[in-house]
Amino acid sequence: MELVRLGDELNGVVVRVLGRFGAGSLQFHDHLAAEVVVATEFVSGKLDLVLTPADLQDWEHALDALAAGGGVRWLDGGRSPEVQLSVLERGRLVRVTVLDEPVSGVSVTLDLPVTSGWVDDHRARLRSVREAWPSEVVESSPGVYRWR
Repeated sequence: MELVRLGDELNGVVVRVLGRFGAGSLQFHDHLAAEVVVATEFVSGKLDLVLTPADLQDWEHALDALAAGGGVRWLDGGRSPEVQLSVLERGRLVRVTVLDEPVSGVSVTLDLPVTSGWVDDHRARLRSVREAWPSEVVESSPGVYRWR
């Protein structure tokens, strides 16, 4: 399931959720296995990542900032590839940078066209991911987990 899809048939960035990362394990059950895919006519690559419930919350806040015309840094905790987005040309273009600081040190920047309503489309994608993999674990105190 695609959480993020920016670009067109030739150039784009996709964050695809693959399923639960630690299904059945209290501590990691609500974590999601995912991948970020960058594809251009010149370069392409794929990086694995794990999305936490906090990452999904951060993406929701990032969408609010992008809707207001701001820029965001998402997944910038140093444990996974970081995604930076900024709105250009009155919302018709988005600059996306994917940085793999933790492993390779490589970064790729793309200016990608977006259509009207692209932020709302991504809010719907986020809702779909949350519906497909709802939170089923509660951290009742630091390091103590239980099923909902």
